[in-house]
Amino acid sequence: MTTTSHPPHALHDYALLADGERGALVGPDGAVNWLCAPAWHDEAVFASLIGGRGVYAVTPTSPWVPGGYYEDGTLIWRSRWVTTEGVVECRDALAFPGEENRLVLLRQLIAVDGAARVHVVLAPSADYGRAPLSSTHRDDDGVWHLTTGRHRLRWQGAPSAAFRDEALVADLELRPGRRHDLVLECSDAPLPHSPPTARHAWDTTERAWRRAVPELEHTIATRDARRAYTVLRGLTARGGGMAAAATTSLPERAEAGRNYDYRYVWIRDQSYAGQAAAATGAPELLDAAVRFVGERLLADGPHLAPAYTVHGAPVPGQRDLDLPGYPGGFSRIGNHVREQFQLDCFGEALLLFAAAERLDRLDADARRAAETAVRAVAARWREPDAGIWELDHRPWTHSRLTCVAGLRALAAAAPRRPLADTCTRLADTLFEEAAASSVHPDGYWQRTPDDTAVDAALLLPALRGALPADDPRTRATLTACRERLTDDHFVYRFRHDDRPLREAEGAFLLCGFVMALAEHRQGGAVEAHRWFERNHDACGASGLYAEEFDIAQRQLRGNLPQAFVHALLLETAARLAEEPARHDNRHRTRS
Repeated sequence: MTTTSHPPHALHDYALLADGERGALVGPDGAVNWLCAPAWHDEAVFASLIGGRGVYAVTPTSPWVPGGYYEDGTLIWRSRWVTTEGVVECRDALAFPGEENRLVLLRQLIAVDGAARVHVVLAPSADYGRAPLSSTHRDDDGVWHLTTGRHRLRWQGAPSAAFRDEALVADLELRPGRRHDLVLECSDAPLPHSPPTARHAWDTTERAWRRAVPELEHTIATRDARRAYTVLRGLTARGGGMAAAATTSLPERAEAGRNYDYRYVWIRDQSYAGQAAAATGAPELLDAAVRFVGERLLADGPHLAPAYTVHGAPVPGQRDLDLPGYPGGFSRIGNHVREQFQLDCFGEALLLFAAAERLDRLDADARRAAETAVRAVAARWREPDAGIWELDHRPWTHSRLTCVAGLRALAAAAPRRPLADTCTRLADTLFEEAAASSVHPDGYWQRTPDDTAVDAALLLPALRGALPADDPRTRATLTACRERLTDDHFVYRFRHDDRPLREAEGAFLLCGFVMALAEHRQGGAVEAHRWFERNHDACGASGLYAEEFDIAQRQLRGNLPQAFVHALLLETAARLAEEPARHDNRHRTRS
């Protein structure tokens, strides 16, 4: 009943609820189709997004047309339905900031215009829908207590609900202008003796979001920049780790087999988010990134993994689930990234630490972590690695140039520290090797010494200071990317084969924002804004971005929301508000 009654929607139609520790996706029908608990990478309790059981829906009973919006500077989502009987809203949020082992999902029905009649379905099913409810009872106060797998749930607000087909169902009616609260708790530990009150939970959540999200007045597209920051904050756990996405197994292309689990912290993505926060002058996310990345470097040194759980544990190995999957894909959890070496992670970490140093926010532990990263680069830069796109282990030019950028940025940010000379010498060594082996005869940086193709990732090292904006290789790389990897102001990563770009994969939104930054650094303010506007419009109805955008069907592809896209949007919104020369001078280093 629950899976077929509330099937998955196009990614364009989903909104995210998040409290830092976990996230939920809410569809236009008011159905929570996805929620993992207690943490991002744990099993789903509502898994109908990928073909499992489990849903929590609040839906008008009369015919309706959906809409919705985020309350400014929050992840409080208002579903809004215009029905044949009036206008109904449902205000949804995960109580923020979240507790580590217990979530509180708040839903407030509002009869905006006319009476509100809604049908409510609560059907939790742990272990990605494979664990049915094992106990259900209602106490004398009308509060429901449920158990599924290792999860304990408590539900307030529907004392008249009936148990039917492994779900609690209720029909609620509100008189015009009235409100009604539903409060759901879920934990893998015993719940507190006293349940939360809706009013207190809402008040605390509203205040916390107001404190957490800065105004970001010195950016372009300020409202969108604030939403990007809000999403990044919602993905960031109390230990500092930022989930790369809230979901698993959402296909990048139908039936292509590219389904991955992104509910983990990628060192690269976290570093992007920290650098974006630094560019906006908002220190909270910068400090979180420095803390998490620094701790992992101090723990693992040159064996730094590309990704971890939000708690800093190893990512579990990849395995398939026996579920139908999101349409066009199949279900899997875990990630093979645990088996990879990605050299550029050390360079991105150094760029992150340099950004913190420039703002005088690098403490003693982070400085030791930076020294560890420098030693790791020195020890491992000659090794093949999987690179930014996680492909075969090869000597990727982007990886080496990113390390050059990180080394030079750290030396420039702290020129009087003993490490500065070491960074400069090592950067020169890596740069000379790359310049000798990986510059195409046409003048652009090629992917590897034996792969002459152009790659949009090679726009990034120059932006980060590996070489100046006016270097001929910088300009040639920008020209080659513009001519060979773009379509209608969208950017693709690289050419997979001889097929048209859009037939191989979706446009890569991260690369679109990088292109905007690259044009801006060349002084092309108008072109930079064109790239920014084109890519920043490639979002869903709630303003969320996935990894890729299918420009033919105008659909989001891949997991949602993709943190690194929001990070680059945020940074681009800050950089494009500056004069190009100022941006360039900030990063100009020895070439």
